[in-house]
Amino acid sequence: MQLRSLLTPEFLKARQSAASDHIPQRSMQETVAQEKACFILNPRSGVRSNVSVPDLIAQHLDTNRWKPELIFTEYAGHATELAQQAAADGARLVVAVGGDGTVNEVARGLKGTSSALGILPKGSGNGLARHLGIPLILPKALALLNHPTFHRIDSCTINGHPFFCTAGIGFDAMVSSAFAQSTKRGLSSYVQLVVREFRNFKAQKTTVRIKDRELSSEFFVVAFANASQYGNNAYIAPMADIQDGLMDVCLIRNVGVAEAFQLSYGLMTKQIATSSLAEFHTCATVHVQCEEPQYFHADGEFMGLAKEFAVQMFPQSLEVVASLQAKA
Repeated sequence: MQLRSLLTPEFLKARQSAASDHIPQRSMQETVAQEKACFILNPRSGVRSNVSVPDLIAQHLDTNRWKPELIFTEYAGHATELAQQAAADGARLVVAVGGDGTVNEVARGLKGTSSALGILPKGSGNGLARHLGIPLILPKALALLNHPTFHRIDSCTINGHPFFCTAGIGFDAMVSSAFAQSTKRGLSSYVQLVVREFRNFKAQKTTVRIKDRELSSEFFVVAFANASQYGNNAYIAPMADIQDGLMDVCLIRNVGVAEAFQLSYGLMTKQIATSSLAEFHTCATVHVQCEEPQYFHADGEFMGLAKEFAVQMFPQSLEVVASLQAKA
């Protein structure tokens, strides 16, 4: 599959001439070889889909540093195919332009390659972008790409489905299923769904095997955190380190209305880590057995229902452009 550029030299020249003040000029000593950057755009992503990404790239991307190509996704899973092709074609940088679902698809295609993931966040949650310190203002996110700092991060799978931020079984996955069917996006729509689905959710008996421990209960949520948050600064595991080779497992037993309000407050204030309602473990692999089929999600995308789950960590398996502190 040949990637086609929608950013012609004439288009870039015209836009950059009009916006030259926005792009810092390099000295002779700062000049680096131009490398290929492929931007993969989901045109239906998020609440800011009216933003003209080609215009923003032309205005704010340093084309002395990067040779940009832009291509739109056409169907579910297309971003993974495009990312794989971009990596095979030698792109140093492959940028996911969209929400958490688009980021997940692009990252899937880049695992184990020499191409790095960049993110222009245009979704409603932007969980991985927030954890990686990527600005949500798109010109600032492009500025980060102009002076890239490369890091290697961990990734995980749940029943073979890759995730880079969080995955979960139970209530959060049920909400993901409802959100996927909703035509509305944004935080307020999500909160309305949470309230509605809470009344319908019934926790199921579940056994979680972590290392040599076996934990059984009627769990409200079993969450697996590679990064610290779901998105929208809702922190399910504030202590999670995306580079430590371990996932943080958060177990929340069945809760009532009062406890649900406490959990919501804890998510938004990072205090869930000290809440008596949540129990945390760190590990590289987890096995889960449920008495009845349970909803599950990967990076907020509903994956289906299952009774058994295998969750596995893959350390340092993806390179990203991010604003993370280097590990000592």
